[in-house]
Amino acid sequence: MNRGDESMSQDINATTETEFRFVTVAQRKVLSQEESENNAETSVSFSRQFAKKFFSERISTIWLIILCLIVLIAVFGGAIYGYDPNRINSELQNQVPSLSHLFGTDRLGRDIFVRAAAGVRVSFMVAIVSTALSIVFGTIYGVTMAFIGGKTDAIMLRIIEIFNSIPSLLITMILMAILGNGVITMLFALAVTSWAGAARQTRGLVKQLKNLDYVTAAKMLNTPLWKITLKHFVPNMMSILILDIGRSIPDNIFAEASLSFLGLGLQPPNTSLGILISVGQEQMLQHPYQLYIPIVILILLVLAFNIVGDGIRDALDPRYSV
Repeated sequence: MNRGDESMSQDINATTETEFRFVTVAQRKVLSQEESENNAETSVSFSRQFAKKFFSERISTIWLIILCLIVLIAVFGGAIYGYDPNRINSELQNQVPSLSHLFGTDRLGRDIFVRAAAGVRVSFMVAIVSTALSIVFGTIYGVTMAFIGGKTDAIMLRIIEIFNSIPSLLITMILMAILGNGVITMLFALAVTSWAGAARQTRGLVKQLKNLDYVTAAKMLNTPLWKITLKHFVPNMMSILILDIGRSIPDNIFAEASLSFLGLGLQPPNTSLGILISVGQEQMLQHPYQLYIPIVILILLVLAFNIVGDGIRDALDPRYSV
């Protein structure tokens, strides 16, 4: 073969490789686009399936509506009526429920409806923030002990067992008695007593996930643990975390009310459901509505969160079908 033929053959081969490379890049783009579309369709399909499962249960739907109504009243109730929850009016002492005072007034002439709305807001804030703190700390604790393993895992597991063996309300009362009353102290106390469950569940899941191929590849690339946690562990634990949140919020609402009722939680002039129940107890015989109204609100809140949480758990369970 002469030099002209060799040169022509090389040009043909180069052109073929270029076309093949262009086709491969184009195919990769098409495959990437198809994969992203499939992921989007899968996400939409999962969301629709979750909504269909959840709203197919009439009880969960009804209690979700009740929970939303309580939240709306707590947020906008005080603004609608325009009363100051702490304003004392001696001329309106112990008024029975009416259109002007929907839940009546207490012994100091304060509107109970507005105070209940403010109390629900405070209880929500305490429960949600303390739940967030406990879930974040429990997740970090569980990931650390499962990822390191060995003696560290055993020691950290013993600490969890110690916390689980002591009644959480007792620990909270001791912390509140030592550190004093206040919102920050209560947040800390409730978070300290509710992180162990999330840590134990996180540990079990991470032990299953840490030996998967993509996690092993990330470790070989010296990816920091916090990146592995956010990218690989948390998405696979999301359903469990949601269930933990749904369980922890009503528990913390009830714990806050119990502490405030016992005088170890928030103190006047602050208001919460526990404070309203404590104040209403003093008027239980003469004006029982001042006690029963905050008790009913507390019961409705706890029931709503528990039933909605059960509905979310069933909707996330792949074994459950409509």
